[in-house]
Amino acid sequence: MRNFVYLFTLFLSSCMLAQTATDSIMLNPQKQLNAAQRLLSGNYGSAVTIGAYGEMLYNQPEGDNGELDVQRLVLLLGYRFNDKTQFITELEVEHVEEIYVEQAFVNYNVANNVNLRGGLMLVPMGIINEFHEPTTFNGTERPALDNVIVPTTWRELGIGVSGRFNNLSLGYQAYIFNGFKSTEADGEGGISGFLKGSNGLRGGRQKGIQSTVDSPNLATKLDYYGIPGLRLGFSTYFGKTQAADDVENLDGANIGISMLGFDARYAYERFTARGQFIYASLSDTEAYNTLANKDLGSALQGYYVEGAYNLLPSGNEQKLFAFARYENYNTHADTAGSLSQNEAYDRTDITTGLSYHIAPGVVLKGDYQFRDNALSGDGVKDRLNFGIGVWF
Repeated sequence: MRNFVYLFTLFLSSCMLAQTATDSIMLNPQKQLNAAQRLLSGNYGSAVTIGAYGEMLYNQPEGDNGELDVQRLVLLLGYRFNDKTQFITELEVEHVEEIYVEQAFVNYNVANNVNLRGGLMLVPMGIINEFHEPTTFNGTERPALDNVIVPTTWRELGIGVSGRFNNLSLGYQAYIFNGFKSTEADGEGGISGFLKGSNGLRGGRQKGIQSTVDSPNLATKLDYYGIPGLRLGFSTYFGKTQAADDVENLDGANIGISMLGFDARYAYERFTARGQFIYASLSDTEAYNTLANKDLGSALQGYYVEGAYNLLPSGNEQKLFAFARYENYNTHADTAGSLSQNEAYDRTDITTGLSYHIAPGVVLKGDYQFRDNALSGDGVKDRLNFGIGVWF
């Protein structure tokens, strides 16, 4: 523990040495853009737009060896066919060895407030799933809620519409996607299940990889930005999971999903805050658990609140945010049938630390996480984290 405190103090001291002008786009949530939005807005100046983001992390659980990882490097590419039609893609390398296509969609501008989109797209749920570039959030790691309940990065194949009604200060998105994969035959006469209690729906993401589909799922989001400095979001996701052809008629092969999300981001001078609440109700989980021998809960719930303050003068280009985040997430908020709620799945994280933006697009991060769950004596280990993030 003494080494943790020493390293954290050294990081704080080094951050206080440099000062340079504030990037208002990063501070003001009403003007904040994610990677795809930046490519779309930039493509009107040239046919081809190129960008990238990435993060390199150090995680040190108390009492264990630390881990160094190039967690992700993402290449961003955009192409403008004409003033109305564009193509956007993200190619991601995770942990130096795993390659994924994170986004790949065509955007057609029908009118000033209507865009048609089709392809591999982000599901608009919460904040981080759409705004996960490392310079857009505090903390070395993304909030855990956006890992086990909103399974970031959550993307699927689909089609839909998006746009803004500026006279109403309202943005909207609505898409039809394929759903999570739930079950398939294991080749030995049994059934494999992809969803489980510890991380809910995460294992069922299909990510555009030969995705199976037998029923569409609907995802929507509304963003309100009519109050200066404030951005409010309301997200929904409704549908059913997708099972392989040879098992889809079995009782429990599919489950129903209804997910709601509320989020808020606020900025005033050097102070910023954000919060998020997600609730998911899952149906037919008792039959699914029996069929696949799993422990999937019938309800998932989580929330967090976070505040941050820029310690440097607001006129400086560089920013040094001290922040604290309280987070609670439970993947066994409720269970069906004879399945008992596992208290180890009711988790709380308190994260406090620093985000030092040495230039627009480059951030150094350090934080300490106090981690716990509701299971008495489980001994969850606290963790020290450092990271470097870039985005251009």
